[in-house]
Amino acid sequence: MLPKNDHFRIARERMVEHQIVSRGVKDKRVIEAMKKVPRHLFVDEALHDQAYGDFPLPIGSGQTISQPYIVAVMTQELGLKGGEKVLEIGTGSGYQAAILCELARQVFSVERIPGLIQGARRVLDRLGYHNVMIKLDDGTWGWKEYAPYDAILVTAGSPVIPTPLLDQLKDPGVMVVPVGDEYSQVLTKVTKQNGKINSKYLEGVRFVKLIGDHGWRV
Repeated sequence: MLPKNDHFRIARERMVEHQIVSRGVKDKRVIEAMKKVPRHLFVDEALHDQAYGDFPLPIGSGQTISQPYIVAVMTQELGLKGGEKVLEIGTGSGYQAAILCELARQVFSVERIPGLIQGARRVLDRLGYHNVMIKLDDGTWGWKEYAPYDAILVTAGSPVIPTPLLDQLKDPGVMVVPVGDEYSQVLTKVTKQNGKINSKYLEGVRFVKLIGDHGWRV
């Protein structure tokens, strides 16, 4: 029988090969980050053996950790090179933040559920990801104090692209956000260039709702 660490390492490598690379994700830095970050530590211990499956998992408070493929696609679309300042809306388990920490200089993450922040911070600290700041707030307002951001990633579905996030996006800059109704959305890549906003639709997705003043109301 393999030691647990080897078991999870092999599961991670298979996840990347079969779920991510085979579906067209090509960014080598994203692929390496997905191979490195121990996804199983971001879910309940009872779910460790399911952590590298091709599906989202519950993390409590009605929230989920996204399907690995979707994490990889959204991250790849940001086009991170290593020196960026990134805003994440919806910390959740902290897994996406960890991936971003591998790829960017500084990550700022906003979460509205206190218990999720505590869990995410605990795991991120354990793994040595100290280039991420997390705060409790309505993420649809962004985090104006540290704006503008080179890239913004929204990990919940919104009926519209929140205006404060557009305002806090650097020019040039890129945002990836699921936009649609409460049951299904379209993954949308938003770019700001020379004062102009352009949107590109990537693929259909289903995320939990982005709750807030500029998203879905409770």
